[in-house]
Amino acid sequence: MGFERRLSLLAATIAATPLALAACTADQRSGAGPAGVRAAAPELALTPADQARDVPISAEVGTAVKGGRVTQVRLTDDKGAQVGAEPREDGSAWVPVAPLQPRRTYTAEVTATGDSGNTTTRRTTFTTTAASTKPEITSNLYFESNQTYGTAMPVTVSFDPPVPKEARADVQRRLFVKTNPPQPGAWSWVSDGSQVYYRAPDFWQPGTTISVRAALEGLPIGKDRQGDADRSATSKIGRQVALEIDNATKQMSVLRDGKLIRKIPVSLGKPSTPTSSGKMVIMAKHQYATFDTRGEPDGGYVVDVEDAQRLTAGGEFIHGAPWSEGDQGSTNVSHGCTNVSAAAADWLMNVTQVGDLVTVRGTEVPLTEGNGWTAWNVGWDEFVRGSALPVPAGLRPAPTQAPHPGAVAGGSPAPAPSVGGR
Repeated sequence: MGFERRLSLLAATIAATPLALAACTADQRSGAGPAGVRAAAPELALTPADQARDVPISAEVGTAVKGGRVTQVRLTDDKGAQVGAEPREDGSAWVPVAPLQPRRTYTAEVTATGDSGNTTTRRTTFTTTAASTKPEITSNLYFESNQTYGTAMPVTVSFDPPVPKEARADVQRRLFVKTNPPQPGAWSWVSDGSQVYYRAPDFWQPGTTISVRAALEGLPIGKDRQGDADRSATSKIGRQVALEIDNATKQMSVLRDGKLIRKIPVSLGKPSTPTSSGKMVIMAKHQYATFDTRGEPDGGYVVDVEDAQRLTAGGEFIHGAPWSEGDQGSTNVSHGCTNVSAAAADWLMNVTQVGDLVTVRGTEVPLTEGNGWTAWNVGWDEFVRGSALPVPAGLRPAPTQAPHPGAVAGGSPAPAPSVGGR
């Protein structure tokens, strides 16, 4: 079920948190404080350790400070060229903007400043490992640049093979998300490690810019694997659109900015091939698609459809189905998809967007974890239990929020629709 953050090094003032200390070369400066009392310079330690060798190309410059804060970092390679990097939000390390090169030597010079203005500068020089021959875990980032997504759009990274539980924290530390205006969120792993989702406690605010970086190239993953690539993307969130599908009434309610704009009759999956109930996200949109279910237990047909919008990895779509228009609004006859009229399907394609929330209620089976982008199919408390790292306790849903997520323009990568239901 596997699927498919610019940074420059400059002086900066950030808060720092402790890391494991390592010996480095140093240049310490201290001065006299009030009444001639000599103020102590801040203590500063760096990682990797000075003269360390066989350092992974995913290395970061770790900074641990007591009695001050990091105010300047300069990272250069063995040819004297400056290497761009930026600080982690907690100040614990500086992350290069791209993976380091194999078998190259790098020098980091870091200055920390104390409250009295005294400084400490330390340097560490390290050499990266040769290109690794370990097999890679293939990752895919389901978030493209220059798109406009729906307000329920999760940032999704998939892995093949899945990431083992003991390695997930290391992987998660290398997944970065920035939002403007700020709207912090959390990562959560699917139980088998094949996907990890990032979302905020509430739906994204329309107009939010989201920048993502999955900095996994050369990252050691467990004992015998490594990450495959460093990927990044920046896109925006559009206005709110949501679809609510009720099996009891066989009707789809289309809401924009929380207001009902249309109701559409539907035919859902028949009892032998039921539609999933739950909160899904539109994963992809196709003007034309071919559903080929030969070899599937409940399949065996090939059919061309128009105006198809993917909801699950397993092949549930909303699409035009002229052959079932007589049943729409009254009887379920599909193989799990949501059938609508050809005219309604065409209209929907101009209203919805990848990342819009689709809620289905009242069918025979629940939506399965990881069958598509299922980040919204659980409440926040359950969602954060899937994080491999601590989540701030104050990160909670707002008392009130816009009830219906969505957007109206843009696009996204998605699996090819080779399997589907009618």
